[in-house]
Amino acid sequence: MYHRTELQEAFNRFLKAQQLIKNPSQLYEPVEYALDSGGKRIRPVLLLMAYQLYHEDIDNAMSPALGLEMFHNYTLLHDDIMDKSAMRRGHPTVHSKWNDNVAILSGDVMSILASQYVLKAKKNCQLLLERFNQAAIDVCEGQQYDMDFEQLKTISEDEYIKMISLKTGALLAAALEMGGIVADAPVDDIRKLYDFGMKMGIGFQLQDDWLDCFGDESKLGKIIGEDILSEKKTYLFIKAYELADNAQQNALDHAFKTHDLPADDKIQFVLDVYRQLGLDELIKQKSDAYFDDAAAALKAIQVDEARKEELYKVLNYLKGRSF
Repeated sequence: MYHRTELQEAFNRFLKAQQLIKNPSQLYEPVEYALDSGGKRIRPVLLLMAYQLYHEDIDNAMSPALGLEMFHNYTLLHDDIMDKSAMRRGHPTVHSKWNDNVAILSGDVMSILASQYVLKAKKNCQLLLERFNQAAIDVCEGQQYDMDFEQLKTISEDEYIKMISLKTGALLAAALEMGGIVADAPVDDIRKLYDFGMKMGIGFQLQDDWLDCFGDESKLGKIIGEDILSEKKTYLFIKAYELADNAQQNALDHAFKTHDLPADDKIQFVLDVYRQLGLDELIKQKSDAYFDDAAAALKAIQVDEARKEELYKVLNYLKGRSF
C-alpha cells in the first residue's frame, strides 16, 4: 500500500502529465495556475486511500481523483471572488492576478472538466457521476446558506453545522465515497466511508474557524481575523452571541457595527471577547468531538485495520494541523 505522501506525489505526477493549457490560453492558464498553487490535495488523496483499502493498483482511481480536485479548486476560484480575497495559499488569487471575469470563466470550464475526469473511471461511472453531482449540489447549497447567513441577525448552532456539512463536509465525504465506488466496495462500507468523511469535514471546518482567529499567520499564508473583518457568522461568532452577557454583546455589536474602526483594532477587540468566553477552547473541543466520531466510523468499516492505517494518519494530521 502507498503512504499518504506517496499518493500525493503520484497524484501530482498524474496532474502534471495532463495537458491542461489549450487555446484560448487566457481561459486555461488560470486553471493550471490554480491547480499548481499548492494545497494539501486532501480530497484526491482521500479518494485514492479509500480505493486502496480494496485494491493495490491506484491507476483506475486517478481520473476521478483529479475530477474531484478540479471541482474543489473551481469552488475556490469563485469563493475568492465572492469573499474578495486577495491571497490563497500564499499566492495572489486568480481574480486578483487576472480579473473577475477571467476567474469566473476559468472556474466554469474547471467545473466541466471535473465531470469529464470523473467519467474517465473504468467502473461504476454512472453511480460515480451521480454521487459527484450530488456533492457538487450540496456544496452550492452550503455556499448559499453561508451567504444567507450574512443577512440574518442570529443563526443557531444546528443551522451552522448543517451549512458546513454541505459546504465542506460533503466534498470530503464524496471523496471517500467515490473511492469506494470506483473500488466496487460493499455498499455498507461505502456508506461508512461517506460518514467518516462527513464527520471529518465538519471537524475540519470548525478547526478552520479556530485557525482564522487563533492560528499562526506565517503558517496560514493569510492574515489572522479575515472572518472577523468580513463579519462572517462562523461557529465562534454564533457561540459568542449565545454565551455573551449584555456588556460582551454590546462590545461585539460595537466591533461589528462600527465600520470606521481600524482593522487591527476590530480583530483584537473581537478576539478579546472570544477568549473571555473561552471560545478558543470550546471550538477545539467541538472540532475534536467530530474527529472522534470520524474515527469511530472508520473503525466500523469491514476492512483489516492495518489497511486503514493511512486514513487514520490523515485524520490525525487534520486534527493537529496548524495551517
